[in-house]
Amino acid sequence: MATVRIAITGAAGQIGYSLLPRIAAGEMFGPQTKISLQLLEIPPALDALGGVAMELQDCAFPLLENVIVTSNPDEAFNGANLCLLVGSKPRGPGMERSDLLKDNGKIFVGQGKSISENAADDCRIVVVGNPCNTNCMIAASQSNRFDSNRFTAMTRLDQNRAVSMLAVKAGVDVTEVSRMAIFGNHSPTMFPDYSNTIISGKSAVDVIGDVSWLRNDYIPAVGKRGAAIIKARGLSSAASAANALINHVQSLYTVSDEIHSIVVCSEGQYNFAQGVWAGMPVRTVSPGNYEVVTDFEHDDFAKEALAKTNAELVSERDLVSEYL
Repeated sequence: MATVRIAITGAAGQIGYSLLPRIAAGEMFGPQTKISLQLLEIPPALDALGGVAMELQDCAFPLLENVIVTSNPDEAFNGANLCLLVGSKPRGPGMERSDLLKDNGKIFVGQGKSISENAADDCRIVVVGNPCNTNCMIAASQSNRFDSNRFTAMTRLDQNRAVSMLAVKAGVDVTEVSRMAIFGNHSPTMFPDYSNTIISGKSAVDVIGDVSWLRNDYIPAVGKRGAAIIKARGLSSAASAANALINHVQSLYTVSDEIHSIVVCSEGQYNFAQGVWAGMPVRTVSPGNYEVVTDFEHDDFAKEALAKTNAELVSERDLVSEYL
């Protein structure tokens, strides 16, 4: 039975606590794959992470081969087949987004270099810690070993939210909704592309029958869902983020014609600036490898939305240019 070595940063956090038991139980790579977890935290959180490791042991997962707890990135990324960069510095009260970008830039420079020097030859890297698009760009820029297509960032939570909201509005099961793509930044400027989405074999626009709702209510609701959860719960999304990360990896490693959304390095598709990291529709062509789906058509409203989120991504890239 093969073993997949998975490095996870920020592993003692809320998302990690929801994520780790599900990976150890085999949800990410299936029942025929052993799992080795290589967990990274900052030194003040190592005791908490040790407690999480004890809980994982106490679950007696048959597939869990090993758990490493460390504050040393080189140890965490050593031989890793998959690196899940969940940890990042959160935005504090009164903190400007530019300061947040720069503080995280330093973190992802270090992690990108360590991954390049220590990970397995087949390694893939998924960035979850926000601002994930730009953090992913920074980490990828530090690697002289892995091509940019080895790095993706997660927009699956936005996709899942967008699918669920459409399903509720249409009164159908979520499995009836397909071809939903999230374009652009993981921020309120993102564009959940309802215009190319299919519900029960028909255009989502025709099924919903209310373009005003789609433009003025639905799009903002998807973009601000995280803030709504914080307001209601007092804490940020954790279980849903962990679930989305599992979905992201499952889709990335499962060959299928099914379209899913990930953040990739732009080569100019959909008029995104060359080299920014933007959410786009992709399909998986071999395990760990994808191709961008380029046949989505957009009206003037959608093109304006894409231009807005592209401008934000270009602005973020300018703010962190010292790290690239």
